[in-house]
Amino acid sequence: MAEFTAADVAALRKQTGAGMMDCKQALTESDGDLEAAKDWLRAKGLAGASKRAGRAAEEGAVEVLVRDGVGAIVELTAETDFVAKSDEFTRTVESLARLAVDAGTAELAALSFEGTTVEEHVTQLAARLGEHVVVGRTVVFETSAGLLDGYKHPQFDRYVIGVLVELGGVDRDDRAAQAVAHDLALHVASAAPQYLDREGVPADVLERERAVLEERTRNEGKPEQALAKIVEGRLNAFYKEHVLLEQGFVKEPKQSIAQLVGGLGPDAIVRRFARVKIGED
Repeated sequence: MAEFTAADVAALRKQTGAGMMDCKQALTESDGDLEAAKDWLRAKGLAGASKRAGRAAEEGAVEVLVRDGVGAIVELTAETDFVAKSDEFTRTVESLARLAVDAGTAELAALSFEGTTVEEHVTQLAARLGEHVVVGRTVVFETSAGLLDGYKHPQFDRYVIGVLVELGGVDRDDRAAQAVAHDLALHVASAAPQYLDREGVPADVLERERAVLEERTRNEGKPEQALAKIVEGRLNAFYKEHVLLEQGFVKEPKQSIAQLVGGLGPDAIVRRFARVKIGED
């Protein structure tokens, strides 16, 4: 018999939005494996697990800075939004972003910072604020030939989403390219792509998605001879939801991101992007 606790049921319910009894059955059918239970619920059409998985009950703030071919996102986490939007907290994450750009590294803990190290400063900050404060995800992009841009999305007196994008094959002084790079950053913040292109989707993720779609399609009673075609169609929908280049541009949904970037010329490409949102893995 599968072993799981009430806390496991609650966690699955929170991450998928499925009913309590459905979550219990999913865990029973999956021998208590949370990830397998999410897939079981999705296959039954009972949850939107792929969108909600990975959420965490964290607060904090992010800061984004791009300067002289270097861009950084720094996340500082706390326990409450009250602390996360305080002046000292937001000033600290701003300073850490400047430090990351100046040093050109995401490894901040041992760097000198305000008379001590980053690690010790954050420890002292946590003591003053009375909460567990941690430097979270830190991303640094550095380019000599590409065009970098960033975006930070505000909410309740702090920034909660940070984005960096890099374009290649364009002139960094070209205003049209700069506008597209900024639009891309806005798009990534809103649409939350997980992968740059189809080739970037890990084989195990694709295999798992295909298995879920096959089972779901069978459960819907579709004819076996049509199964492969239907699954491929649904995989295309998966790509359009999760792959940046295949997503519809948020300002013009009928235009894909690949088409938007292609308008800058045959050599224009998206080299990479990063997105950090408070409360999500």
